[in-house]
Amino acid sequence: MLGAHLLFKLAKGAEKVKAIYRTEKSLEKVKKVFGYYTDEVELVFSKIEWIQATITDIPALEYAFQGVQTVYHSAALVSFDKKDYKKMRTVNIEGTANIVNLCIAYKVQKLAFVSSIAAIEKSIAKPMIDEKDSFDVETSNYGYAITKYGAEMEVWRGTQEGLDVFVVNPGIILGPGFWHENSGKLFAMVAKETPFYTSGVTGFIGVTDVVQFLIQGMASDIKNERFVLVSENKSFKEILEIIAANFQKRKPFVRVSRQLGALGWRLSWLKSRLTSSAHAFTKHNARAVDKHSFYDNSKAKQFVQFDFEPMTEVISRVCKHYLQDKK
Repeated sequence: MLGAHLLFKLAKGAEKVKAIYRTEKSLEKVKKVFGYYTDEVELVFSKIEWIQATITDIPALEYAFQGVQTVYHSAALVSFDKKDYKKMRTVNIEGTANIVNLCIAYKVQKLAFVSSIAAIEKSIAKPMIDEKDSFDVETSNYGYAITKYGAEMEVWRGTQEGLDVFVVNPGIILGPGFWHENSGKLFAMVAKETPFYTSGVTGFIGVTDVVQFLIQGMASDIKNERFVLVSENKSFKEILEIIAANFQKRKPFVRVSRQLGALGWRLSWLKSRLTSSAHAFTKHNARAVDKHSFYDNSKAKQFVQFDFEPMTEVISRVCKHYLQDKK
């Protein structure tokens, strides 16, 4: 989702753009995102040189890297299901190592890397989490966090070999276009009037803010720095209620307690085994139902030339796109 929105902004600029893609279906999703911004979708789309590859496909990547000066790396596998851990290590860590190695080999000027707040551990010494807080595998011992931290370590390894990098650690990114994946599922859930909510708190940000921050970071002289990207710290209950208000749907009204969560992940696990479907509510999800994590965005605010968009405005715009897409 982030990559699609970022590509539109880059393609509208003066520089030539290359992008890798995995399947033809993913290209159709990109075109749909472009349609949120322009009526000239095919014209903007045609400005991009598309190369079919994955970040684990070194020969294809070597072709893609020819003549490249700057790289945005936003590809990752997001899952909280234990069965996906090995695949996440391959994609998130080994794939990022491939990107870093090729950046060094092809003398890329700068790499912008999209990490995650999952790669930053909550400090016990202060109430707000910031860039100075280190990762603790003992407490953040779930697959996605471990592999995003491992990916970030590969990027920092690149700086020791002369590569300039710009790292962002976004919160949960909300944006239109991918309604059945990751954060897009929140909008689909509320549209179906799912009754459940959790009281957990984390950081949220709109996709356009992340795009703008990445582009400004690439154009700046800042290097080898990381930035927590969060517009606001909000509970999932608040986010779901704002979405419900925009959809004029019933607000979620059943709080998922730890006890209910413990039952829920077991039932979800059983269903996934019996039906071979995705594990919809994992053990990690259950443990996070009432976790409160507050993120400090002051470093990012000192750097950018704009104010982060309030989540009420982000959600309102995303909901409009959802309703248009579902007509």
